[in-house]
Amino acid sequence: MEKTEKQKMLAGELYLASDPELAAGSKRASRLLRMYNATTEEELELRSQILNDLFAQVGSTVQIVPPFHCDYGSNIYAGNGLYMNYGCVILDCNTVHIGDNVLFGPYVQIYTAYHPTDPEIRQTGLELAAPINIGNNVWIGGGTIICPGVTIGDNTTIGAGSVVVKDIPENVVAAGNPCRIIRSAT
Repeated sequence: MEKTEKQKMLAGELYLASDPELAAGSKRASRLLRMYNATTEEELELRSQILNDLFAQVGSTVQIVPPFHCDYGSNIYAGNGLYMNYGCVILDCNTVHIGDNVLFGPYVQIYTAYHPTDPEIRQTGLELAAPINIGNNVWIGGGTIICPGVTIGDNTTIGAGSVVVKDIPENVVAAGNPCRIIRSAT
């Protein structure tokens, strides 16, 4: 049996984002995000309800300050105690697992999506995506970009403005472009 485009996307294989099933998922997310981003700080219960509808999994005490943007939402697994500041973006064309007690500064961008480097394949419209995993007790500084396929270990701090292109282990402070370990977290 041939895989669906969604199955290919989640398996890290070339896929067509214009596939009707994927387009419907994107449209659903856009509708929920419009509702979420229109809420006020007095509507915390509504925000929680929308995030529960949008994400694959949402822990308790999740706070995401609007505006927030994502592709599907259904591939995001958020742990307890998540805080995302203004303007965060998650391109969740593959899974994004965010542990417990994770803090995001403003305008953090998480990209599972990427395009083939071969121009002939790229011109076909086929795309790729790789999962991202963020451990527990992680702090990600504002303006950081996390690239496809990256894992960030528990208890790690990523400095503001970093571009994370490779895995970062647990218990470190890392920063820069490309992001690299600066020192131990303790």
